[in-house]
Amino acid sequence: MAFGRNAGGVDVGTEVPVLPGAPLLGSLHDLKSDSLGTYLRAQQRRGDVVRVSAGPPGIRADLYCVFSPEGVQQVLASQASNFRKDNAFYQEVRDSFGNGLLTSQDEDYLRQRRLVQPLFTRRRVDGYAGAVTAETASVVAAWEEAVDGVVDVSDEMTHLALRAVARILFGTDVESTADVVARCFPVITDYVLRRGYSPANIPRHWPTPGNRRAAAAMDELYGACDQIIGQRRRAGADVRDAPDEDAASASGEDLLTLLAAARSTDDGEFDAAELRDQVLIFLLAGHETTATSLCFALHLLSRHPEQQDRAREEITRVLGDRTPQACDLDRLPYLSQVVKEAMRLYPAAPVIGRKAVAATRIGEHAIPAGADVILAPWVTHRHPEHWPDPDRFDPDRFTPEAEAGRPRYAWFPFGGGPRACIGQHFSMLESVIALAMILRAYSFEAVDTEVPVGAGITLRTEGPARCRVRRLDR
Repeated sequence: MAFGRNAGGVDVGTEVPVLPGAPLLGSLHDLKSDSLGTYLRAQQRRGDVVRVSAGPPGIRADLYCVFSPEGVQQVLASQASNFRKDNAFYQEVRDSFGNGLLTSQDEDYLRQRRLVQPLFTRRRVDGYAGAVTAETASVVAAWEEAVDGVVDVSDEMTHLALRAVARILFGTDVESTADVVARCFPVITDYVLRRGYSPANIPRHWPTPGNRRAAAAMDELYGACDQIIGQRRRAGADVRDAPDEDAASASGEDLLTLLAAARSTDDGEFDAAELRDQVLIFLLAGHETTATSLCFALHLLSRHPEQQDRAREEITRVLGDRTPQACDLDRLPYLSQVVKEAMRLYPAAPVIGRKAVAATRIGEHAIPAGADVILAPWVTHRHPEHWPDPDRFDPDRFTPEAEAGRPRYAWFPFGGGPRACIGQHFSMLESVIALAMILRAYSFEAVDTEVPVGAGITLRTEGPARCRVRRLDR
């Protein structure tokens, strides 16, 4: 039936089908216990645009879920200005991790993007490969001492990705900052999740145990960042007038120093608080996302020895015994396909939220003004129309020919449109280089054949992901 007309008298589409839920609380329990499974069932049972209702009457939330690649493209790209990061979850992330590139909007976002973009060109990012190889070499060496030859790749890849991004950001201060982040981030992210998914929250300044734990973790994290930022702002003056990115790269400065030096006539420069916001967002997005991709690439290969052998053969043929470099990324196409398939099955951002500004249509369905809109890479990446046998691990889905035959937004682990992830080249570079070094040194056999996951700020493992490793070059 026609759902109605907008203020201009234009038909905005038909009513969105609803996922059946409990009489009183709707789908609240299902979303809390298994949000990813709930969204997947919504698509399977009700189609590509589904309304999921959760909560008791009076404070019930309606989530308008969009699962088709065409709908995703509309939200992220073609009508991006109509879908904003104004929901309660993003506000909680903003309040805890600052107003950086992930959370800022409008002119704040555009200004930040213009200042940061020169530091994320392909040439600049390729210069970060040395930090990745150094941290990966440490992991490869440490695994020789693994008890019974068993490692938890979830924990190990989190450790690797955190140290790599901390080295890139902070240079020689990697030890102290990585320890602070590892200690404080879990406390803060759990706090954000509890508040972000709660229908009502008490004020943050009330002295409850949860508020006090989170405040203490934020104070410690902010303090560590502020101390280093003070040093880098002073050092930033030394590279501010570097004539080009080659000269700045040659100076050996870390990313934070370059951020402190970033300025333009129109956009000015970052003050100390803005620098901290960028650092916190880079730490959050720069280590949890890549850690997820590395963890599940190894987990999947450990369960599929044929694909593991094929990836290792390519690595050995291309690299021999030498340390991989940034230029090797294009020379390792099958390993890149492995990473992309791991990102398909286990996208680091499994759910993305937006709020509709004005009423619109997605396909034939009406999306009202003010609606909370959910995109779920976890679901779209399994859409049976575009991914035959969607739960099967098959890196050949990402040959150039196969990619060309799919809609652009059938796979979107880095988002898309004007807010596409600025670090997507770095994520692929780090993942491929780290996997190349690890797979050349070790073979993998799964101990935990199934790894439960849940949706946090990023995809999170809810159990161990253990593999038995065997050294190959001894």
